Amino acid sequence: MAEALRGALLPWFDASQRDLPWRRTKDAYAVWVSEVMLQQTQVDRVIGYWDAFLERFPTVRALAKAELADVLARWSGLGYYSRARNLHRAAQEIVARHGGTLPKDVAALRTLPGFGRYTAGAVASIAFDLEAPLVDGNVARVFSRVLAIEGAPGDKAREATLWTAAETLVRGPRPGDLNQSLMELGATVCLPRAPSCLLCPAQKLCRALAQGRVGELPWPKKAARKKRLELAVAVSHQDGAVVLARRQEGGLFGGLWEMPAAAIGPNPGDAALETLLGERAAIGPELLVMERTLTHRQLVLHLHPVDLPRRLPPVQEPYVEWRWVTLAETRQLGMASAMTAALELAVPRLLAAAAPPSRRPIPARRHATGAAPRAPRR
Repeated sequence: MAEALRGALLPWFDASQRDLPWRRTKDAYAVWVSEVMLQQTQVDRVIGYWDAFLERFPTVRALAKAELADVLARWSGLGYYSRARNLHRAAQEIVARHGGTLPKDVAALRTLPGFGRYTAGAVASIAFDLEAPLVDGNVARVFSRVLAIEGAPGDKAREATLWTAAETLVRGPRPGDLNQSLMELGATVCLPRAPSCLLCPAQKLCRALAQGRVGELPWPKKAARKKRLELAVAVSHQDGAVVLARRQEGGLFGGLWEMPAAAIGPNPGDAALETLLGERAAIGPELLVMERTLTHRQLVLHLHPVDLPRRLPPVQEPYVEWRWVTLAETRQLGMASAMTAALELAVPRLLAAAAPPSRRPIPARRHATGAAPRAPRR
């Protein structure tokens, strides 16, 4: 089976692969950045980010020397910000321990922050032509159908079977292309819904197709119930500037900038904000409510207008700093997309609410004939 599948996949990949910018290089750093960005993110979104990121941080050393805030700003909008933090930490370790060059060894790669089994296998095989296996969602779907592998995602026996299949298949010439062909097949042909089986190079080998079970495999993943998180958010605006706060590292939105926010518990949102901002903060009634669906949470933002003094009170947890920032400067800071959207919605509404009502000019009265009114008699 392995040789037959290799023989079907590699020629198909040569003829059908998408022209993606990271496939035009063997630079291990560039490959690494692309693989990290592609986790949990669509290819079309990654292309622009990958180009801009490498332009700003063209080498491992450039990334290692950068401030984390700058790295997060270049990542802003991609989500899953722990990926950016791990990239930064790993770059610093690569400089300190490996002279600024990614090690050509799977075991050494696995010791770096953010290098799980998949990332190490991708970099090792694609950049260094090592026979290193990988399994992601696309590869798991291909194997589940071609080899008729049973079991729910996350099941230990199923995962072991998938990785054994990947280890067997990657042995031989062009291991990087072989791994990419599996991922490409899952991304473009062996789709979760309505797969294009007639176009699949592995159709004659596919056990699920032969058994009429393509729609059953892989087993569906059990949807986890999302935790609801409600935050009261302070919208404070003066003279074209807003108050933004940078969170501590780790956790939700770790290291990112946002409008100051406090979790709503037993007390209402204005009370939570007063605890965070102090008694000098004048907190207005709720301006608007926004909802965002994150990976593991249902995020609800209750935005309140807040008057704060130009000299801000001492910073409170979970923040490490807060300051007045012009609206133009906010675009240069690392902000989660949910908070960026909240800022873009809230500030115009706040300004509209504060503006005095417009007065329409009263036109001069005219007679029915259209003639101008006569001057008053003395």
